Amino acid sequence: MAKQIVILSGHVCAGKSTLASKLAERFGFKHIKTWNFIQARGNNLSLERAALQAHGEQLDQKTKGSWLRDDLQKVERQEKAETLIIVDCVRHPNQIEHLRKAYRRRIVHVHLSAGIPELQRRYEERKKTKTDIAELETYAEVLENKTEAGVEELSKIADIVITSDRCNEEDIVTRVASHLGWYGREYLRLVDVLIGGQYGSEGKGQVASYLASEYDLLIRVGGPNAGHKVKIPGTGETFTFRHLPSGSFASDAPLLIGPGAVMHVPTLLAEIANAKIGVDRLKIDPQAMTISKLDVQREVQLKGSIGSTGQGVGQATSRRIIGRGQSHVKLARDIPDLQPYLTDTCDLLQRLFREGKRALLEGTQGTGLSIFHGRYPHVTSRDTTVAGCLTEAGISPTRVRKVIMVCRTYPIRVGSPAGGDSGRIEGELSWSEIEKRARFKRGEIGKHEIGSVSGNPRRVGEFDWALLRKAATLNAPTDIALTFADYIDKENVNARRFEQLTIPTIRFIEEVERVASAPVTLISTRFHERSIIDRRAW
Repeated sequence: MAKQIVILSGHVCAGKSTLASKLAERFGFKHIKTWNFIQARGNNLSLERAALQAHGEQLDQKTKGSWLRDDLQKVERQEKAETLIIVDCVRHPNQIEHLRKAYRRRIVHVHLSAGIPELQRRYEERKKTKTDIAELETYAEVLENKTEAGVEELSKIADIVITSDRCNEEDIVTRVASHLGWYGREYLRLVDVLIGGQYGSEGKGQVASYLASEYDLLIRVGGPNAGHKVKIPGTGETFTFRHLPSGSFASDAPLLIGPGAVMHVPTLLAEIANAKIGVDRLKIDPQAMTISKLDVQREVQLKGSIGSTGQGVGQATSRRIIGRGQSHVKLARDIPDLQPYLTDTCDLLQRLFREGKRALLEGTQGTGLSIFHGRYPHVTSRDTTVAGCLTEAGISPTRVRKVIMVCRTYPIRVGSPAGGDSGRIEGELSWSEIEKRARFKRGEIGKHEIGSVSGNPRRVGEFDWALLRKAATLNAPTDIALTFADYIDKENVNARRFEQLTIPTIRFIEEVERVASAPVTLISTRFHERSIIDRRAW
């Protein structure tokens, strides 16, 4: 039994078949063509418009329009309960009356209207293309049929009337789908955003991987200048994601790289291959920007001056702006190797939200590196806040349910080559001092604190409470994910519950909650797939 049945009416060339095809493609409607019923009832009648019109009239006169209901019921009874059906088309009031009595409120009648001159123009265009039905010589001959001549009267009893004279095909689909409620009657909050609250390398990859299985779509923005390292579930091995969402191994959900992302194609293709991601699973927006060899070369100088990772992201981003209309700007849609992955983000997200499914948007780097809100010039080339990430993904703020801001117990900055300056960090420390405080052996922590992209030793400082407050103001987090609890005390490595953390760690967490005005609901105690204490109530 069908969930909803949409019946279309309107003159020949009003746009019914095109509308039905697009609704079937976009929303999963089963497209039923009534001329197939007429042909079958006419003992395989020839597919000529005049013959189909004449036989349809005979059926209406003989059955008083009930034949369409009877034939539709035979098909509809074989369908699943949630099936959507679109009937192309109805031509007589009696047909509609029988359908309404049979299906009551499940029937929605859509009438497409257009002026005769426009219909004549479309008909002449149609005759130039090959169609299933052999057409008459002129549109005037089409209107000689009594039923066809009176079709416009059906607009008086329709639920929805769309005048298509001044609309293109997409306009009509959008208007009808909106009337039907297939873009959603309300903006449900279905997106959770994961961002960094400091200078990057907060451990976002580990948190994203932990949460991934709870979502129906994983989205990543940013560029390859950020590497998110995860433990591959069940293997103990590590993998660094530079383009793909960090939950790619922990979930089977589709993956999306948003339109605001910047990609280094060779690195991306290698990552896809190494992670064994299928073409059907990964979606890339055609508008995403790509990095050229020259972008990377031009960014080398920034490694020393501001501690850049030198991946060409900033150069590519600036070239996208100043190179508009120039052939050297290559978006994802211009790269042959990326063609199988291209998907319009807006369409994909509309479908996801319409079905009530959830998405996890994973930002890169950290709030302290925002081009607008960080300490210029030691910043990255993009806005790394929640607002910036939503813009890059093409998601409205009203869709956001949760904002998870990841902070580490000792914030770090990317290191830079000897003599370089990667920017100010409050209360700069040595790794040996942290090892001493947390009771680790000398070198036990420091050997792991190497930039996943730059390869340089990371700089580290005391926890920056003022930065936490600023990041909380900019991002309004609903949750804080605190990572590297083991750097406070080595004993925390073995904690599996909140009360097993050391007393100083618990006090530190309470202070974070006061300053951030948000609960610390995820606590990472070590770099391991089972190292997160989960205190969430959602």
